[in-house]
Amino acid sequence: MTASGNLFILSAPSGAGKSSLIKALLAQGKKESSRPMQVSVSHTTRDARSGENNGEHYHFVSAENFKKQIKKNAFYEYAQVFGNYYGTSEAAIDAQLAQGIDVFLDIDWQGAQQVRMKKPSVTTIFISPPSRKELENRLRGRGQDSDENIAKRMSQAQNECSHFQEFDYIIINDDFEQALVDLTTIVNNQRLKRSQQIAQHQVLLDELIC
Repeated sequence: MTASGNLFILSAPSGAGKSSLIKALLAQGKKESSRPMQVSVSHTTRDARSGENNGEHYHFVSAENFKKQIKKNAFYEYAQVFGNYYGTSEAAIDAQLAQGIDVFLDIDWQGAQQVRMKKPSVTTIFISPPSRKELENRLRGRGQDSDENIAKRMSQAQNECSHFQEFDYIIINDDFEQALVDLTTIVNNQRLKRSQQIAQHQVLLDELIC
């Protein structure tokens, strides 16, 4: 029997290293774990950018289609950002979880609140930078943003960090390798819970007490 997959939410201010941690975790999992893991592919109404593929980076849909799905209550969470909609399909996530796949949602605290309302069992993880100064250094080190945009990102980061108490786990991403160990530990902890182990090893456990 296959245990249901676990649903994880990872949230962080821009520059905290969340995307890098998820990428490293999945790469590590392919080598070391027999249990599949994947990042959820969101739906969006924005146009695909160069190099983006439908179904891989996003599910690109029309605004009309997206609004119909909203009316059907088809999303775990959704938001409108700069005129475009983004959302996480409830049916798609549930289908993956039913196959025993651990699914990771890369969303902000507002999306996390919406998902938690529909699925209280979700595991939420907040990735924090080690300091405001280090976060600013990382943003500047990218070489992609103007001073004005960096100031906006720092203000947004303060807002993001003000919601850390809403999350189950907090990882301080000071040393990347240690942060990856911490993230791996959280994932393994969920997999080793009694309900998961019973579903996965029911025959063995029944045999041991007969």
